[in-house]
Amino acid sequence: MSTNIALAITGASGALYGVRVLAALLERGCDIDLVVTDFGRRLLRDELGEAAAVDRLADYLARRYGPRVAEGRVALHSNKDLGARIASGSGGADAMVVVPCSMKTLAGIAHGLSRNLVERAADVMLKERRPLVLVPRETPLSLPQLRNMLLCGEAGAHVLPAMPAFYQLPRTLDDLADFMAGKVLSALGFKHDLYPKWEPR
Repeated sequence: MSTNIALAITGASGALYGVRVLAALLERGCDIDLVVTDFGRRLLRDELGEAAAVDRLADYLARRYGPRVAEGRVALHSNKDLGARIASGSGGADAMVVVPCSMKTLAGIAHGLSRNLVERAADVMLKERRPLVLVPRETPLSLPQLRNMLLCGEAGAHVLPAMPAFYQLPRTLDDLADFMAGKVLSALGFKHDLYPKWEPR
């Protein structure tokens, strides 16, 4: 089970998925190295409001998800900081999640470009054979985007598209976010009860 997680929020629609995964990991006592891209910062404000801006994110998480988010710790990094710890294969995180993952970020990871901290940290996960979970959120998908997903999968990433199920009869957006966060936790090896297991009738 991974306890030091690099988490990136990029500019694809789906800010709620990103903050729910962040909260769920913090509730489990994880140390989070958080990177929010420029468009990810705009995404948080556009989709969740000014209260979810990066400089207010800790308070937002506590109000929305409760005091258990204080079980973990967050270190915020600039996406321009290629000297950050998570950019190094000799240190780095135990695992990484990019949620939501924009198509631009997906392409950069697929082709090993390492132009910024998100891409470099993801490249470290792949080269060191550590878990990398990518949560792309886009529709419809172009052929280059599909090919980039294939490249990431072939390189060892866990491609987990933001496609929530409905067998659990969700009633709110939070229910859908819980489902996706649960899928990410499962991919990282965490047990959870964020959504009910499928029970055939």
